[in-house]
Amino acid sequence: MSENTQIAQSNQGTSTRAEPDDARRRVTLSPAVDIVEDSHAVTLWADLPGVSKEKLDVRVHDGSLTIEAESVVPVPSTLQLSHAEVRVPYFSRQFNVSEDFDTSRIEAALKDGVLKLTIPRRDEAKPRRIEIKVG
Repeated sequence: MSENTQIAQSNQGTSTRAEPDDARRRVTLSPAVDIVEDSHAVTLWADLPGVSKEKLDVRVHDGSLTIEAESVVPVPSTLQLSHAEVRVPYFSRQFNVSEDFDTSRIEAALKDGVLKLTIPRRDEAKPRRIEIKVG
C-alpha cells in the first residue's frame, strides 16, 4: 500500500467544514500587464482570467490608477462545495499616471479575461508640429 493510499484511508469518515470567508486567506496576485504608448494615448492590457465585470473595480484618484478584481471559480448549482484547495485569486495592481494624460476620459473594456484601458493624452501634451516661416 502506498503512502497516498494510507493517507486517503486514514481521512475516511472525517468531514471537512468550510472556512468562513473572513478566516480564509486571500491570495493576491499582480496581473500581467502590457502597456503601449503613442502620441495620442497610452493603452494598457491586464490579464484577469475568470474575472467578471461585477467583480472588477478600476479607480483613478490623485494621479494613481488602481485595478482590483476577484476571480470566480464556477460551481454548478446542483453541487455543494465542501472542500476546495484552489483559492479564488484576488488581483491588485496600481500605477502612477502622468499629468500629461486625461484621466477623466479613460475608456475601459473587459473581454475574455483581458481588461483594456485607454488613457488619452491631454491636448496640450500631444506633440505638435511647429510651422517655420521663411523670411
